Amino acid sequence: MIPASMSNIRQGLVVRTDAKVCHVEVDGRVQHAVPRGILFDGEQRNPVAVGDQVEIDLTSVPASLDRVLPRKNWLSRIANSHDPREQVLAANVDQLFAVASVANPKFSSNRTDRIFAACMWQRIPTTLILNKIDLGDPDDLAAIRATYEAMPIEVLETCASDGRGIEAVRERMAGRTTIFYGASGAGKSSLLNGLQPSLKLKVGKISRYWDQGKHTTSFSQIHTLAFDARVIDTPGIRVFRPFGVPIGNLRDLFPEIVRYQVKCRFNGCSHDHEPECAVFDAVDRGDIAASRYASYVEMLDEVRTAKVSDEEDDAAE
Repeated sequence: MIPASMSNIRQGLVVRTDAKVCHVEVDGRVQHAVPRGILFDGEQRNPVAVGDQVEIDLTSVPASLDRVLPRKNWLSRIANSHDPREQVLAANVDQLFAVASVANPKFSSNRTDRIFAACMWQRIPTTLILNKIDLGDPDDLAAIRATYEAMPIEVLETCASDGRGIEAVRERMAGRTTIFYGASGAGKSSLLNGLQPSLKLKVGKISRYWDQGKHTTSFSQIHTLAFDARVIDTPGIRVFRPFGVPIGNLRDLFPEIVRYQVKCRFNGCSHDHEPECAVFDAVDRGDIAASRYASYVEMLDEVRTAKVSDEEDDAAE
């Protein structure tokens, strides 16, 4: 017999998080639940994320979110330059689609490479969606595709305005939970509306001055789609810094670097200053895309800078 005190405990899925309240799907209905203060004792900025399986207590109004069940994976970043804590964007997913526009705004290899590195660290399968192919130069499109297929990562080409590529995206989402991640203006909302028009997501305009989109999504949210799929729509984050990657592991998050680094003179080669570096030689020959190498070096410098700052803080205590 279940004790009376346990009869009001329910397990549910977090489908949206606001500043102080989580929206939890329980038995087909969405309940508002407030996370208990003890959940905030850890190092994560937000201990509850969209996609989490949780336990809530229905005896209070609103309900109390008491426990986050173990995650199979999660996508996170450093919260911001002033807050080094981990910010979890989504949890318990099957794959991530990085949505990038070929033009308007132009493709950013740096932003794309950072999200792929974070997914490699968390073992989240990824696909690159090149959207707005009607606006891009065919040669630029081919070059981007070649760079990422060499990793290898599947690349899909779409045009939300005329529906090209939508069916291929739908096929790969069926039966899975997928994160849609991309910069503001890349066309995430337009693609999702193309996949399921009944969503009626707000579509933003592109700033002519900044060549980037305005935020139309201010929080992560799960949408259940008619073709047996769930999608987590994330805000358009301008700066993404992967959280918790040790400096010695960063090079392993770039598959093309891994292929060449076994030929480096030094086993622990960081690939940015050591002599007889096979990775640098591969970049020089064009065997590794210069844009990918530039992303790696920039991320490496960021980790080094953060480590020096931590050491300086420790010395001052």
